[in-house]
Amino acid sequence: MDPVRLSVLDRSRTREGHTHPEALRDTVRLAQELERLGYHRVWVSEHHGVPGVAGSAPTVLAAAVAGATRTIRVGTGGVMLPNHRPLIVAEQFGVLESLFPGRIDMGLGRSVGFTDGVRRALGRDKGDADDFEAQLAELLGWFRGTSPTGVHARPAEGLSVPPFVLAMGEGVGIAARAGLPMVIGDLRNRDRMRRGIDHYRDHFRPSVWAAEPYVVVSGTIAVAGTPEEARRLLIPEAWSMAHSRTHGTFPPLPPAERVETGTMTAKERGFYESGLTGHIAGTEEQVAHELQTLLKETGAQEVLVTTSTYDREALLDSYRRLAAITSAGSG
Repeated sequence: MDPVRLSVLDRSRTREGHTHPEALRDTVRLAQELERLGYHRVWVSEHHGVPGVAGSAPTVLAAAVAGATRTIRVGTGGVMLPNHRPLIVAEQFGVLESLFPGRIDMGLGRSVGFTDGVRRALGRDKGDADDFEAQLAELLGWFRGTSPTGVHARPAEGLSVPPFVLAMGEGVGIAARAGLPMVIGDLRNRDRMRRGIDHYRDHFRPSVWAAEPYVVVSGTIAVAGTPEEARRLLIPEAWSMAHSRTHGTFPPLPPAERVETGTMTAKERGFYESGLTGHIAGTEEQVAHELQTLLKETGAQEVLVTTSTYDREALLDSYRRLAAITSAGSG
């Protein structure tokens, strides 16, 4: 297939029988391998109070990843801006950019926590997400030195750290009005994705951050020697999602074989089967064809792969195969 800029978001998913520290170290090791494979960027995420995710402090983890690599871009997918004061976020990214110049990305989202308990612990509620656009403007102002407070963000002021908006729902319009690159998912609802991209491009206002629209499509992609092996990569995350929808907690990833031999209620089975559909999964030839179709439909400049699974070796093999068919190193 034609070369495409290819990147990865690793959420530091925990696995049954493995610790949170292992999950974080797995992310750092994966980033080193992705760099060798020629991936364009690697991002880390922000989750709080989630048993199945170790990544709770994305700028800290991004520093570890950047320190362990040399050339790959490193960033967040994303920092959840409503959880933080914009000044603090600007300072953190200013430090990252100062230490690793020209390699840092600032992916920003508007989520305020997975549960009511987490939101209370953060001192936030759902309504805080409504202030995201104003918070975003304030954050960017710290880099430009335009804060009306007379305070200066050190060392962020004067630096250029590329901002990206993680566009879920209203995020599409916010990204367009701010003139920022946009990350949009997921692959399971292509019609909604295309509508969001069309709206973004139609309403995009050029800014000092981006002269033209820049679209990153994100989602799960799994590549293996057979379609069955690729599908097995999807099983742990599909089960974990089904469990979260029926039990209210997002657990560590189980081995695929435990899910395949276990039992589920009818409701769990419905969520589980739904979680296996809509992704891009298969052999190299199948994935290349589906990716070409996706890129033709969306006109996206970049693909951000968000695959999580229990078997880290199989995951790494998937990323190797994906790099080979997309010429990741050319981007």
